[in-house]
Amino acid sequence: MTTGSAGPAAETASDGSFTIDAFHRGGFHVVQPKGEGHRSGVDAMLLASLVDADGPVSVADLGSGAGAAGLGVAARLPQARVLLVEKFARMAQYARRSLVLPDNAFLAGRVEVLEADVTLAGRARVAAGLLDEIHDHVIMNPPFNHGSDRRTPDVLKAEAHAMTQGLFESWVRTAGAIMKPGGQLSLIARPQSVAEIIDACGRRFGGIEITSLHPRPGADAIRILVTAIKGSRARLTLRAPLFVHGEDGHSFAAEVDDLNNGRAAYRRSKPAQA
Repeated sequence: MTTGSAGPAAETASDGSFTIDAFHRGGFHVVQPKGEGHRSGVDAMLLASLVDADGPVSVADLGSGAGAAGLGVAARLPQARVLLVEKFARMAQYARRSLVLPDNAFLAGRVEVLEADVTLAGRARVAAGLLDEIHDHVIMNPPFNHGSDRRTPDVLKAEAHAMTQGLFESWVRTAGAIMKPGGQLSLIARPQSVAEIIDACGRRFGGIEITSLHPRPGADAIRILVTAIKGSRARLTLRAPLFVHGEDGHSFAAEVDDLNNGRAAYRRSKPAQA
């Protein structure tokens, strides 16, 4: 769900190359490419809603793109420090442009951009700036298109969406390495990836909680929201489903509207230490 962000574009470049989009009903803005790459919307805001904290918290957004999800966390949580991790220089530059927008001045000093490949391991990962055990939360919206899916001619977008063999294993491995013991992994993905996600969590993460996300009552799930705790041995929980829209299929359901617009966090059903 890359459409349906919380507000219309506030500004479009004269050459049509980018837009400045309002999220959280104008609470913050994101510079995004218009003709290339991945454009963020509801998915990013629901991912951001999975981070719940009352005080100072360190968050890494892996594969952050233009930074919408990480910025959503920082906008809702005034004591959050966020690292946006993106390997494509062009997308990282959009995130940097977002950080200097006057409307985002309240985020100054709390959000950084790191150009790095999430799949790096060991010394290469550390050398790239992804340091061991420093973050309380790691969030991610990994690529989700399988090889059999129709390919877009947009190279940057295709790369951002292309799922490769072992992708979840490498991304979750990195999340576990850079996260403090007891930290929380949060991600949004297609339902078809649930087995790969559980397998990737393996012994690194437990207390997995999965919520299916449906467009409306009676429709099949199109996304899943997943959280897990580093080092936990708690069993998996399948939570009650979330419906994006009501019966009319148009207006947002109240709970999703609150999550999408930064008015609430989607809290875990069980304590993190369980």
